[in-house]
Amino acid sequence: MHNETVGTVLITQEQINEKAAEIGRQIEEDFKGEPVVLVGILRGAVLWMADIMKNVNLDMVIDFMSVSSYGASTKSSGIVKIIKDLDTDIEGKNVIIVEDIVDSGRTLSYLKSYFENRDAKTVKICTLLDKPEGRKVEIDVDYIGFTVDDIFIVGYGLDYDQKYRNLPYISYLEE
Repeated sequence: MHNETVGTVLITQEQINEKAAEIGRQIEEDFKGEPVVLVGILRGAVLWMADIMKNVNLDMVIDFMSVSSYGASTKSSGIVKIIKDLDTDIEGKNVIIVEDIVDSGRTLSYLKSYFENRDAKTVKICTLLDKPEGRKVEIDVDYIGFTVDDIFIVGYGLDYDQKYRNLPYISYLEE
């Protein structure tokens, strides 16, 4: 993909803002005043995590993890490697994993088990985008922003080889 171009706008910033507010209300409803730990998966989830945080009126701790299963290619290797672990003790806590996109499901399936093994009270998943056609493992996603087709998505935190993360909307690469 040397001559890639960014496709048309699939999802606008306004649509993302509205969805974040809706999911924020759902999270408040689901946890009814209990504190939550938001865990952003670096680097793609940063913008979406900020949107979710602004829309959840609960006591909250935030933390980040960096995991790798892609490298610089567009296909998941299937191997999940933890590069930066949590600084927060999650034992007995309500954890919400905030992700940019659920594709194969491998990374999130791994992380969900990883947090459950650390005795989190609950582990929920909140993703900006869901790409069900890409699934390799069954995974329940609790909060979904938007469902997308099996195309290479960029923008709003999602990148191709570190480019396009700063687009204020969701787009895709066209060859």
